[in-house]
Amino acid sequence: MTRLQLAVAVAVAVAPGPPGPCSTSTAVRRPPRHISRCRGLLRGAMSVVAAAASTHPSATADGSPPQMATTRLERGSLLVGGRELISQCPPEVTLRAGVALAAPGAAFLGARAAAPSSRHVFSLGTIPKGWRWLSLFKLKIWWMAPKTGAEAAGVPAETQMLLLEKTGNGAEDTVYALMLPALDGDFRASLQGCPENELQFCFESGDPDVQTKDAVDAVFVNSGDNPFKLMKESIKILSKIKGTFSHIESKETPANLDWFGWCTWDAFYKAVNPVGIEEGLQSLREGGAPPRFLIIDDGWQEIVNEFKEVNGALLEETVFAERLVDLKENDKFRGEACKNLGDLVKKIKETHGVKYVYAWHALLGYWGGVCTSSDVMENYNPKLVYPVQSPGDVANLRDVAMDSLEKYGVGIIDPEKIYEFYNDQHSYLSSVGVDGVKVDVQSVMETLGHGFGGRVALTRKYQHALEESIARNFKGNNLICCMSHSSDHIYSALKSAVARASEDFMPREPTLQTLHIANVAFNSLLLGEIFIPDWDMFQSKHETAEFHGAARALSGGGVYVSDKPGVHDFTVLKKLVLPDGSILRARYAGRPTRDCLFNDPVMDGKSLLKIWNLNNLSAVVGVFNCQGAGNWTWLVEEISHVPTAVNITGHLSPSDVESLEEITGDEWNGETAVYAFNSCNFSLATHFFFAIASYLLYSQDLS
Repeated sequence: MTRLQLAVAVAVAVAPGPPGPCSTSTAVRRPPRHISRCRGLLRGAMSVVAAAASTHPSATADGSPPQMATTRLERGSLLVGGRELISQCPPEVTLRAGVALAAPGAAFLGARAAAPSSRHVFSLGTIPKGWRWLSLFKLKIWWMAPKTGAEAAGVPAETQMLLLEKTGNGAEDTVYALMLPALDGDFRASLQGCPENELQFCFESGDPDVQTKDAVDAVFVNSGDNPFKLMKESIKILSKIKGTFSHIESKETPANLDWFGWCTWDAFYKAVNPVGIEEGLQSLREGGAPPRFLIIDDGWQEIVNEFKEVNGALLEETVFAERLVDLKENDKFRGEACKNLGDLVKKIKETHGVKYVYAWHALLGYWGGVCTSSDVMENYNPKLVYPVQSPGDVANLRDVAMDSLEKYGVGIIDPEKIYEFYNDQHSYLSSVGVDGVKVDVQSVMETLGHGFGGRVALTRKYQHALEESIARNFKGNNLICCMSHSSDHIYSALKSAVARASEDFMPREPTLQTLHIANVAFNSLLLGEIFIPDWDMFQSKHETAEFHGAARALSGGGVYVSDKPGVHDFTVLKKLVLPDGSILRARYAGRPTRDCLFNDPVMDGKSLLKIWNLNNLSAVVGVFNCQGAGNWTWLVEEISHVPTAVNITGHLSPSDVESLEEITGDEWNGETAVYAFNSCNFSLATHFFFAIASYLLYSQDLS
């Protein structure tokens, strides 16, 4: 018996005066954005305990901002924030400091090899005792996952963000260091540990003909006293220096994010059809949760499986090698139910009030690319190529889709024709009323760089062509990037504003539900500075619906489900969706609170996951018990057994919310009103915290 557990969530509202009667409008001038949408989503007990609530250190005693020391490389030691971050640095390691006047700690690590190569592995040295780290690494070729530790040897291959913390005598002495492996010319860097307890960076082009012996600006390093401000500052600096991507604040936000959505994937999978789409929209609308945003997922395109059959059946492994034949819809969308895709889109907008319709496609057209013998695809000079995965990717979890593509190949479009391909496809979709696209299977590009100038150059060519086509054919930057966690894509996103934050929601996999919530929250630390993270769809009539619904309310991203037609729980949906189909989004990406950053909320058997966010006039913290229901699939042998039922207690304070000063105003006196969902009570205090205990949300027999 595995028990998936959830604790409590509280909204933290800044009170201009004493609380009034118990209602969603109490203690603020108008209803806090998340109180109105989340009330009742989370049930659990809270008790108030007298204690002093402290704010995170952000200034010195005289009120001036703390001055962090510059980053220096001295006598084999890398010093950040006045602390030794790496010791025993080899002589080939280089440092380029002073890259940003406003951030004296910002610098780049590099190295010089004896001979040129398309792939180098450089040692940086070892991490001294006293530091602990959080890694975001590519667990699969498509997706990142978090891992925590202290020793350099434990840093997993394909680490794309390494956040480190070292505490001193008090909270004011805590230093955070950030290491971001970057793109440097045609090369891409990643971090990894090794058995000798050294931290290394891998530097690779993905094309044997693209070689160098110098890694100059390979790993960005910065330090500060606030991990969230450090991340934001660092991404802004890195984006200005590199010029290949943009911070989320400079991007256009797609309007559909403020409307409730429905995706066809888990409702139909590839059997999606016009009748089913209309049935799903109608049942949601009649139940009081009208979708204004629709994703027609995989299953609408004209594809072909070119491979041999065995006993009359196609080999299952060839499914991911199927290829695109035409730019228009398949026969399912041309018949009695609708004349064509345009007829369907027109009908659902007029009949069901849908405002935005997105269509799914892969970055290469389809999973296996395009059919090279198709009359339509011949216009784009396609050719069949075979992916080659980086040693870092195969060091973690192999993916069945990549196994198929490596065996059967990918029909890739000539990079010089890729904009033409996207423009032709998107102009057709736009002409029939489609408003945007969800583009999947993006990280496959890193495996196709051979003969094309390398993975970075090829990825950037495709990504920028995609963004230009979106800008030309659709209004409002209507693009969702998916399966795109390779830093090649992340650091090539000049305009893309929305990206999926983790592996799919998988309704048939009970052990993955808690992992999903933890994964999206931690991944949003990095992704949330470049994109609005999409925490994926869920199903409202699923045993984890309240668990997922609460997380989506905190996410700061879109809220959409993938219910089968007629299979809904409107008690869950009406806590997220307003009668007109709109939703209320938080200000930023939902992220773990500071005291959760270096804990494992899935497997250590003791840590709760707290996720914070801000609204216009309030803040919100959700507390989740993700222990016991599943395991991260890290490739380490020393993973200890975690009991399937874990009861946890912890603490919650308004000081868990970062940047409260953004919503308090200059006259704030320190008083804070806290709304408890279950009891519908407000508490008003100047100094307090809560003791919280997890409770059983549901039980699922996994035996």
